[in-house]
Amino acid sequence: MSATPRESPVGPRPSLPRRLGPVLALFALSPICAEYLSGYHGQGIADLPGLLLTLLIIGPLYGTVALLIRELTRRTGRGWPTMLLLGAAFGLVQAGLIDKALFNHASFEGGPYWQRLPALVPGLDVDLSQLLVFVGGHMVWSFVAPIAVVEGCAPRLGERPWLGRTGLAVVAALYLATAVYFHFDFQATYGFQLSPVQLVGTVAAVAALVLAAFAVRRRPAATPRRVPPPWLVGTAAFVLLAAHGLAREPEAGGWAWPSIALSVLILALLGALLWSWSRRTGWTRLHVLAAAGAPLLLYAVMAFLVPPLEGTDAAGKYASNALFLVAVAALLAWARHRTRRADAGAPAPAP
Repeated sequence: MSATPRESPVGPRPSLPRRLGPVLALFALSPICAEYLSGYHGQGIADLPGLLLTLLIIGPLYGTVALLIRELTRRTGRGWPTMLLLGAAFGLVQAGLIDKALFNHASFEGGPYWQRLPALVPGLDVDLSQLLVFVGGHMVWSFVAPIAVVEGCAPRLGERPWLGRTGLAVVAALYLATAVYFHFDFQATYGFQLSPVQLVGTVAAVAALVLAAFAVRRRPAATPRRVPPPWLVGTAAFVLLAAHGLAREPEAGGWAWPSIALSVLILALLGALLWSWSRRTGWTRLHVLAAAGAPLLLYAVMAFLVPPLEGTDAAGKYASNALFLVAVAALLAWARHRTRRADAGAPAPAP
């Protein structure tokens, strides 16, 4: 990372000491949100040495991606739709090409998301419920929500780049090395191979998502209409995401397709609301933070519904859930405080 500020489409890059904190925070928060908030990783923070060791191993697989998504988006002057599409693309790479769990249903057998496959797509051997969990989960919880929260904690850095050319190269190289390691590790463990249709289809879908991400217009003009207060935006996101998760869990195979269709419709409604609200002149960074904080709070709350893994201490698991919930609430409160101080009432750029 270069310490010399350079001009970009959104202004000069801040000095290295100012950028280092947000870079490290996003690098750590992304894997924590991806792997620990949901509560299915055993004791979590109750096993602190194990947590730190796991973060050192898997952190580059998530934190580097979050940084790359943010930098590519901010450097080209684009906004949250681009980040969401890039997040979906990287999520598909992760689940379809690196660990191949989207197709290799035996790789995580016994986990909470792989107990049944009610909506398999013929020919692709992809369950649509898993597709929503893997790709949608990575897109929101692993990448975009952590980006928004860390930006809320450092609002004075705005939308300016955090990484120089050297930093980008290092982050990209670290991601590629980690992705290759995990790919061959899973390959050696399970020996699973994608079919030609699965491989070509996944690569084509990733390419389409990346192209769509940069085809999005940079700054659509805002319309002079009222926008709900941030707390209502966050509440709507929380409720609709919870409804989406509940609808996606059919108890019987016969209801799988209707329930998944309902789940997708709920997501579409949430997306339409956020898109409409964010194009209004009253949309601020506090609204962005509220929309991003809702899924993190939801994950932390729903972790209490995930039963402890066999062989783990139940009390430690639930204590860990409570600590994560308190930590998320405190982080969001701090981000809100920082954002209000730096940009109280000022409209955020349209997505």
